[in-house]
Formats: sequence, C-alpha cells, structure tokens
Amino acid sequence: MKGKIFMAKPKTLYVCRECGFESPKWNGKCQNCGMWNTFEEQQVISSAKTAKPSVIGSYEINTLSDITGDSDIRYNTGIGELDRVLGGGLVKGSVVLLGGEPGIGKSTLLLQICQYLGENHSILYVSGEESLRQIKLRAERLGVSTPDLKLLSAVDAEKVCAAIVSEKPEIVIIDSIQTMSIQQINSSPGSITQVRECTNLFMRTAKSEEIPMFIVGHVNKDGAIAGPKVMEHIVDTVLFFEGERHMNYRMLRAVKNRYGSTNELGVFEMLDNGLKEVENPSQMLLSGRPHNVSGTCVACIMEGSRPLLAEVQALVAKSGFSTPRRMATGFDFNRLAIIIAVLEKRAGLFFGTLDVYLNIVGGFRLDEPAGDLSVALALCSGLWDKPISEDVTAFGEIGLGGEIRSVTHIVQRIREAERMGFKVCIVPKQSLQNINAGRYNMRIIGVSNLRQAFSALESIQ
Repeated sequence: MKGKIFMAKPKTLYVCRECGFESPKWNGKCQNCGMWNTFEEQQVISSAKTAKPSVIGSYEINTLSDITGDSDIRYNTGIGELDRVLGGGLVKGSVVLLGGEPGIGKSTLLLQICQYLGENHSILYVSGEESLRQIKLRAERLGVSTPDLKLLSAVDAEKVCAAIVSEKPEIVIIDSIQTMSIQQINSSPGSITQVRECTNLFMRTAKSEEIPMFIVGHVNKDGAIAGPKVMEHIVDTVLFFEGERHMNYRMLRAVKNRYGSTNELGVFEMLDNGLKEVENPSQMLLSGRPHNVSGTCVACIMEGSRPLLAEVQALVAKSGFSTPRRMATGFDFNRLAIIIAVLEKRAGLFFGTLDVYLNIVGGFRLDEPAGDLSVALALCSGLWDKPISEDVTAFGEIGLGGEIRSVTHIVQRIREAERMGFKVCIVPKQSLQNINAGRYNMRIIGVSNLRQAFSALESIQ
C-alpha cells in the first residue's frame, strides 16, 4: 500500500557490562570474559536501510624517525600530586578517565586545575549534571576565577564534540560520561552501549583535534567504574580516587597510564576550600600514633618512586566464637591468612583460638609484599602484649618457609625512615649487600628469618 510508513522493529540485545559482548539472549555466564550475571538488556532499533560498503581510503605511513617529538607535549596542571600520577603532566591528545565514589572530590580537583591552566590555555568545561549557575557557585567557593574557562551544560555527545571542533579549546573536561548520550542509540544515558559509544566518540575527537580531555566516571556498588570494562581500554589513562568519605585524606592512584608509571600515588586533603596537596604523606600517616601500646609497627613501602611510612595495627584477642574471626582493613585478607599460617608453622606461635584484627592507619592500602614483616611483627606484638619501640621500622617479604626475602629500593626506604626520625630499621639481610650501613645515622639490622627478627626486637627492648 502506497504511502504507508514502516517503523523499524525494536531489537532486544543483552550486553555484558564487563566486556561489552552482545548476545541475542540472556546468559548467566559471559562467553567472552567468563564473568557471571553481567548481562543487561538493551533495546536497539535496527535500521531498514541496507548499509553501503565503505570506501577504502589511502593512509599516510610514516617511519619512527619521521615523527618529531615536541618539547611541550605535556601540560603542567599546577598540582604536583596530579602531575606525579599522570607521569609528569597532561599529554596532548590524551584521554584521562577519573573515577571515584560520589563526593570524593573528582569535580573539585578538575575545577581547581582550571585556575592554573586557564592562565595560559583555553578550557571547555562540559557538565551534564550541574547547571551553569551551580558551576559558577562552586567555582567561587574554590577561588576559581580564570577568564578563559568556558562552560557548557549539555548531554548530547555529538553536539558536545561539534562544539569542541568549532571552539577548539586547548583542554576539555567532561563531567560526567554517565550523563552523555547519542541520539541514534535507543538506550538511556549511562547504559553500557551509551557509555561505550560516547567514550569512543570523545576519544576520536581528542585524537583528531590533539586536545587533552578529562572524563569523569562514576563507580558502581562494587567500586568499579560504571559502564563496560572496555571503556577503560579505550582511554589512555585511568585514575581512581580512594579514601573514606568520613576522612579528610584522599589517595589518587593510576590504574592505567600509557604515558607514565602506574605505581605513582598522589595524596590530598579535603578542606572547605577544595583539595590541598599533602607534601609529607609519611607524617600524615603517622600522626596521632599511640605511645607504649602493643600491636603496632611501622612499615616503609614504595608507591612508585615515593617511599611512604605507614602504621600497621594488629589486635589479637580471645575469641568468643567457635570459629575465630579474621578481619583486615587496608590489607589483603588472603595475605593475612598466609602470614598467620607461617607464624604458626615456622615460628611456633598459636593463633588458633584467637581473633585477629589488622588495620592500616589513615585509609591507606598496603599492597606491597615488603609490608609482610611489619604485619608479622605487629601480630606478634599483639599476641605477646609487648609494645614495639616507637623508634623501630621494618620491611621485608615473608616466604612460606619463614625466610625474609630481599626487597627493592632499600636505599630510598632507609632514607625516608631516617628523615622521619627512626633510630632502628629491620631489613632483609640479603638487602644489606647493596648499601653501606655506616653512612646512616640509624641502626640497621639484617635478618634472614622470622626468629632472627624476633631476637632483634628483644635486643632493642
């Protein structure tokens, strides 16, 4: 019948939120990434038009020697801790994904860097969550008054990219990716398909225009960035804000960085007027340390190129349950179980009927194996109810045989402990071969196993 309009029939797809795999039916386990219960339903309108074959164009191929490296390829953000995590600054044409819990300081940090970058560069701040008046009020509270900061309140990703191409700002901030959408995709903003395609669109725009771009990403209930896992593969850098909401300190950590190390850590303090850099994180982590209390020991760990001192607290108490409790905050639970098993098997200690609670002070997470020795000494101190001297720090990896294995960057660790006023440092004996102990104004004790470490503590007391 002439004049009749045929509407495209909606098609139901199930998309994995971890890898973006599409399936015509729901599956409990993703065939691509192997994750369970990750499929979400999406409605897609298929076009009735037959797609035309794309024309293959010609591409210019260059050798590595033909490509020149610019000396000003990085922008200094004006915040040293952020530059550290980024690998030395913001790279031209890079896409940086900034994730974290709501209210942890993502938008605050990005608005603060506008004050410094706006002095020499034009910035476009795109917000899909706040009105222009709300951004203005927050900028006044943070003391941001740069005249080259342009604001745009929009949620259409294609229109945002068109504005970027026409205005040609030097830096772009997207807040946030979960509010952006493409009109041709029949799904709500924040869905897996929308987040993936919007990220791809922003990435292509940033690369083609040589414009660095910050993208804010919210996290789900599991602590991961909401959206498909493939989104983290698209961008160049993934930064995570860590920290408890009821605490003032925030940790900025790089999960992925194509232009720098992924081990660097930035420390900030949340104040009324915004985020402030913490120049001496070791002092912050050791502030308020209790005196003459059992179950505490100080570890010296490396976060990228920076040594940090962190207090390890352990509480060992008689259990009132048939199965003793094991809890760890800021430390891997499985690693704690291994250390307890080694202490029982190799050192003859008994934790079988006792509750064990372990805490890393300051909201810090101790992931490095060099913190094993400090954890073991804190556990023993809590078990014996004997305080460890406040002038003692220890670091070393514990093997399953009870041996203390060597660690890297021993010189930087000892210098940091010396700078913070510690008098005794217990280290792996094998690591002493790489240093001259007489150069330091502190006593350095090398140990090969746990029993030697306990004997060293008794000699200090």
